[in-house]
Amino acid sequence: MYGAAAGDIVGSIYEIENLRSKDFPLFSAGSHFTDDTVLTAAIEEAILRWDEGDGELETLAVEELLHFFNAHPDAAYGGRFIEWARGPEQKPYGSFGNGSAMRISGAGFYAKTLEEAQQLAERVTAVTHNHPDGIRGAAAVASAILLAKTGTPKEEIRRYIDNNYYPVMFTLASIPKDYGFEAACSRSVPQALVAFFESDGFEDAIRNAISIGGDSDTIAAITGSVAEAAYGVPETIRSEVDRRLTPDIRAVFAAFGKKLDSRK
Repeated sequence: MYGAAAGDIVGSIYEIENLRSKDFPLFSAGSHFTDDTVLTAAIEEAILRWDEGDGELETLAVEELLHFFNAHPDAAYGGRFIEWARGPEQKPYGSFGNGSAMRISGAGFYAKTLEEAQQLAERVTAVTHNHPDGIRGAAAVASAILLAKTGTPKEEIRRYIDNNYYPVMFTLASIPKDYGFEAACSRSVPQALVAFFESDGFEDAIRNAISIGGDSDTIAAITGSVAEAAYGVPETIRSEVDRRLTPDIRAVFAAFGKKLDSRK
């Protein structure tokens, strides 16, 4: 969805050289989408095809992850995902990386119940990230999205995540100033969610996420996906995202939005 893409694009220029500030222009000439956006679109397309009865969700997830990887081969994927996509067989590789959480927003937005969000998250995640923490990270984000889009107060969402997934009863200010690149779900998903919990709007959530440092594009993509569910994406930000997307990704987002409207 657009929230994940917005966070990814804003964070794209700060992943290598962290900013650690909330004072920056959201978009610049170098802002671009990465694998976070590409694979978000892939999972959404798989869910759309599954909804239309086109096959088993797990099979469709593999097909679409491969399709979008091949369509966008230079989107800065993780090394193990590249090996999976280029390998002779696409088998899960035990990853607990935050790639599972960055691409999962479609499951949270499509689902109508917490149980459905968590089941969808596991099904589309385990085709690659079948480590318990890879699945946990995806399910935590999908759950937060489901709760946020149904109007659950942020503190209730926070307690739910804390009780069921990760400790999140900390503040952004308590995150060490030297917090560096952390790819594991357990060391990046909680931080991304706290950036949302401490926000007062979509843009503020993205600025919070960038201020953490670390894996900026992925943290902001995760934060943005939950922030979209709570606040929506401002049209000015959505327009900036749209003009940086390719037609195929833009088409998936549009089709997925229409599907969500039909399920209301």
